[in-house]
Amino acid sequence: MEEIHSHNHSGHSHSHHGHAHGHVMELRSVNTAFIAGIILNMAFVVIEAVVGLVIHSLSLLSDAGHNLADVASLGLSLFAFRMMKVKSNTTYTYGYKKTTVLVALLNAGILLISIGAILYESIHRLIQPEPLPGKTISIVAAVGILINTVTALLFFRNKENDLNIKSAFLHLMSDAVVSAALVVGGIIIIYTNWYWVDPLLGILVAVVIVFSTWSMLRDSLRLSLDAVPLGIHLRSVKETIEKIPGVQDFHHIHIWALSTTENALTGHVVLKGEIGMEAQEKIKKEIKHQLLHLNIQHVTLETETETMACEPQQAANLSVIP
Repeated sequence: MEEIHSHNHSGHSHSHHGHAHGHVMELRSVNTAFIAGIILNMAFVVIEAVVGLVIHSLSLLSDAGHNLADVASLGLSLFAFRMMKVKSNTTYTYGYKKTTVLVALLNAGILLISIGAILYESIHRLIQPEPLPGKTISIVAAVGILINTVTALLFFRNKENDLNIKSAFLHLMSDAVVSAALVVGGIIIIYTNWYWVDPLLGILVAVVIVFSTWSMLRDSLRLSLDAVPLGIHLRSVKETIEKIPGVQDFHHIHIWALSTTENALTGHVVLKGEIGMEAQEKIKKEIKHQLLHLNIQHVTLETETETMACEPQQAANLSVIP
């Protein structure tokens, strides 16, 4: 755990921490995973698209489009992580960390848009199926299982530390599942000549995209609107702080995400009785320590005495907590 740095000005304190969770994310390994994932998946997209065009396989072309969207997502996520390293300035006082939230939202949008084209072509081909070489479909899809699984494992270690990493892992694993379905579809075509299986699999790819993307869209939209990040509960934060000795009340609480890995909080702390500066500093330090365990790294506190506390209407945002 990094040392807590505090800056106090007339009852006002601020703290910064360099990590988001109990596990420190290794940015070097994350960068390597993204770069390797982009190279491997881009190579497979080219192979799958070329073969799909040659044999007129809609399932392979649909999957190639899906994988291309994932390559774009990996590239955007890598860009966002690079932006996290850019230092803050007088204009962007928090730096560019929130690009990770915006990229997660953009990634979800890209994948959802790709569904329309896949469904249109799949339904058209389902009505008018064309002869296809099932063996070729199965071989190419089997390569996809290998590449997507290997790439997904590169993100496994850090998948719980960041929304973009988790979405990359889930997308790659869903890609592997889709490729497995294409292998089975190819085998069915080989033995039955049911060519309608190919566009049907294209529709299934679209369904997989919806399920794998919806949660990411919802979570990233919440964060972009500065909602309280998932996993953090306002009532729990309030109750935790008010249990600290010397704290009478905790209100005017605002919690939001600075990025997909870091969260911030501002709040007013009402102290019991007349407390000296040294005692106040100890209480503030304990508050920041407790908040760090609740995955809140950047904390700004304003201290108040019982006689100088905010009026009830001023603290209205905390008067009713669901």
